[in-house]
Amino acid sequence: MSRNAIIFHGTGGSPDVAWYPWLDARLTDRGYRVERPFHPRLNVDPVAEFLPGVLASHAFDTETVLIGHSGGAALLLALLEHLETPVAQSILVAGYATRVNESEEPVLQEAYDWDRIRANAGDLYFINSVTDPYGCDANQGRFMFDRLGGTQIIRDEGHFGDYDQPYDTFELVDRLIP
Repeated sequence: MSRNAIIFHGTGGSPDVAWYPWLDARLTDRGYRVERPFHPRLNVDPVAEFLPGVLASHAFDTETVLIGHSGGAALLLALLEHLETPVAQSILVAGYATRVNESEEPVLQEAYDWDRIRANAGDLYFINSVTDPYGCDANQGRFMFDRLGGTQIIRDEGHFGDYDQPYDTFELVDRLIP
């Protein structure tokens, strides 16, 4: 098996913004096969309708590293719950598991099978900020950590990339991936 990584962008985003292309290049240089799918309907379509297409579009195995940012990190929760095989590592950046503001959040499920997510997540990291403008903050990271374990990393770095927050590199995420 070869190592592969899938980087999921956030709500309203694309695979070519923020630190995603930079991380892709770093991982590719280390021998990873990297995918940065474009999911324009992320957090628009209900996750129950959206998820089957995501599952069918990628191969997941014990050498897979999943990285999700914001809505992409929320998607990872549903994805991990429905995988047939565990992955090596899951990194949720500015992730959340409950509604964080007044916006509808169709990427969220009503409930989660935390045991199944934990069993499939591999080496699990939550990276959240105390100053996230959307509410994808350290409290959300703690909520997930309390249910799943893993490692919670709390920073003071906004949303880790946004339309008004250039974030072209993300050394921390690069260092977490072997």
